Amino acid sequence: MFTIAVFPNVTKANIRAILERVLAFFADKKDVCVLLPSKEAALLGREEFGARNISQRSIDMALSIGGDGTLLNVCRRVYDQCVPVCGINFGTVGFLIDIELDEIETKLQKILDKEYRIEERLMLSGYVVHRGRKSYKGSAVNDIVVTKGGMARMLRFGLSINDTCIANYKADGLIVSTATGSTAYSLSAGGPIVNPLVKALVLTPICPHTFDIRSMVISEDDTIRMRIEAGHPDIFITFDGQKSHQIADEDEVIVQKAKNPARIVKFGDKDYYRTMKEKLWGHP
Repeated sequence: MFTIAVFPNVTKANIRAILERVLAFFADKKDVCVLLPSKEAALLGREEFGARNISQRSIDMALSIGGDGTLLNVCRRVYDQCVPVCGINFGTVGFLIDIELDEIETKLQKILDKEYRIEERLMLSGYVVHRGRKSYKGSAVNDIVVTKGGMARMLRFGLSINDTCIANYKADGLIVSTATGSTAYSLSAGGPIVNPLVKALVLTPICPHTFDIRSMVISEDDTIRMRIEAGHPDIFITFDGQKSHQIADEDEVIVQKAKNPARIVKFGDKDYYRTMKEKLWGHP
């Protein structure tokens, strides 16, 4: 039995119609079991597919229906299960997603026929050391960002890589990005585009108050430490722009390679550079 967990973004208009297409495709597949998170199942009137604690269930694949943000969220939800994640693009960009709306049935059949590959993408883990106590805060596929609130003053970063102090400087924030996330927030802040097959991290400051600090590309095995000084409590650590925790003045943030990678389903008709050209610059 092949068990697929479907994660629809219930905030999207007309998401029910796309979900119904997926359910209809699998309806006559006797060797396939389809599950939905119980909350989403109830909201979409499909309680018969609902499963509690789906992130702890034994599943073979996760299918997101939404945009890149939905896929990133699903990658974090199934992080401990290490299962492949496939996406149906029902968003505005869909840079990470390989199934467009007119391809749903064709690509779902390819999944059943095992005509796909799995790309393992580096994930990051973020920790906060508060008063000498280290606590895990979460993982991310794209980036972990330390930043100030909207009205707060700049932060001072004491930045170290492994055991070497690199710099002390003021900025609005600092982005630690994977190669996958190099086309997201880091790119908007002036960072480089890095092919996800390159085993690297990108450090990109947000509005640094100096000409000496620029975006850096470092090894994926490096450990980044940030000692934060602010003089105010409006400081946050954010994961993929979706999950956020407030941290305190003089806390230390540690970012390093996560134990598990994200496993993203890709098909043979997609190419990274073609996708980059189409999605980022709008050229066919």
